Amino acid sequence: MLGWALFLAALITFLLTHAIPARPAMRGRLIEMMGRKRYFAAYSALSLLVLGWLIVAAAQAPYVEVIPPFAVLRWVPLLVMPVVCWLAVAGLTIQNPFSFGGLGHQRFDPEKPGILRTTRHPLLAALMLWALAHLLANGSLSHVILFGLFAGFAAWGMALIDRRKARDMGIEWTRLSRNTSRFSLRAPTPWPSLWIGILALSVFVVLLHLHAPVIGLSPLP
Repeated sequence: MLGWALFLAALITFLLTHAIPARPAMRGRLIEMMGRKRYFAAYSALSLLVLGWLIVAAAQAPYVEVIPPFAVLRWVPLLVMPVVCWLAVAGLTIQNPFSFGGLGHQRFDPEKPGILRTTRHPLLAALMLWALAHLLANGSLSHVILFGLFAGFAAWGMALIDRRKARDMGIEWTRLSRNTSRFSLRAPTPWPSLWIGILALSVFVVLLHLHAPVIGLSPLP
């Protein structure tokens, strides 16, 4: 019971640390008190600590089988994670007026939306695919709850951000987003450059090698 209690405590803490600062009035008050840079630095550090606690708590919770540990499911993260890394790298290296994460400097062209033709939210799409792939490969109740929460958070975030951006941008939303999708199988136009794929593959290889020493479990079938 102690394992479940710790997992529940970590889960509630994770939800509260994301729900409370998400309220505009609370976030504005904290930024006013701490300053923008301090607020985001503190919030990022807190989020990482709580996330680490939640992952450890999920691993230590009693095992209750939800999805049988079929050997073939161990391949799902290996096949999906290169796509996850590609989405994340592509999303970080462009300018994105529709979601967070875009750090690129080139002005967004609605006629050439690139990866945004596939999804306006590359980072959230990457999070959702990562969570679903790991949910299938880790079928215990605690991990189904954990990864299901992340997948649901990503999907909810896409819809929430779309509504907020459409409201804030007004007519510009219709003009700029006409060739984009919330989440689809449409190919990017134009396709991200070769160096994006090389960088994404490099990130995947690094994550693959760090998985066992950091998580304590080999990702290889």
